[in-house]
Amino acid sequence: MLIVLDHRGGWLGTVRDQASLAVQPLWVVAGWPGRAVRRVYDDAGTLAQLTAENENLRNELLVSSARITRLQTLAYDNARLRALLGAARSGGLDVQLAPILDIDLDPARQRLVLDAGSNQGVRVGQSVLDAGGLVGQVIEVRPLHSVALLLTDPSHAVPVLVTRSQVRLVAYGEGRSDLLRIPGIPLSTDLQVGDELVTSGLGGRFPAGFPVGTVTGLQPDDSRAFLVGEVAPAARLDRGRDVLLLRQVPSPPPEDIIATDEPGAAPAAEGKPEADGPSPTEEVP
Repeated sequence: MLIVLDHRGGWLGTVRDQASLAVQPLWVVAGWPGRAVRRVYDDAGTLAQLTAENENLRNELLVSSARITRLQTLAYDNARLRALLGAARSGGLDVQLAPILDIDLDPARQRLVLDAGSNQGVRVGQSVLDAGGLVGQVIEVRPLHSVALLLTDPSHAVPVLVTRSQVRLVAYGEGRSDLLRIPGIPLSTDLQVGDELVTSGLGGRFPAGFPVGTVTGLQPDDSRAFLVGEVAPAARLDRGRDVLLLRQVPSPPPEDIIATDEPGAAPAAEGKPEADGPSPTEEVP
């Protein structure tokens, strides 16, 4: 009956329209869970995608940073090697390059272990240099490596010359990579803060003319009768990856590089001349 009436009058269509309007809010409410689930799913997918992209970008940044650091290191190494070789060429020196394997800057022991030995032609007594100046001297050689005594080792002494006044002195290691000491300087000695010191060549330990350091301080000793000089080494003893080995080896044996531990073994500190070198303050005629 309702179907016939609806077919003839169409009044049930109006009822259906009104009913659909009435239940529309219910459809909206009923669809919320599904929409929420779909949105959470979509958001989760987007978050996972963003997380993956972020991780990829972070990895690319790390790789790029590592490459930049490596390039900077290579640029620094190239500049340092150019400085070393430039110093050798400018002085007309016959040298060989030796990489540094290890460095010992203990106050009681200051040494370098070099990645070059007798197989590479290294010999005991070779002077060790860097772009700044004198580093030390080779004291032990093995087939594949060698050991160099730094000039700042407390047992080491090097005869030096003041370039300005031509006064000869002896500089001693203090167990610090940034300091040498000149004891027993007479008050009348022509020495000033800022004076540059080079190897004097006396004693046969080192060839003459290599930079040793700069005088940074002059203080009276305990007796007030002498001065004690402080010297900043010219070489960068606490850094660097390579050094130069001077192929020329002094004729005297290098055992006298290392002073003995006897009380009278520091002649320059007492104003006495060394057995194989100059007095602590002897002027060049």
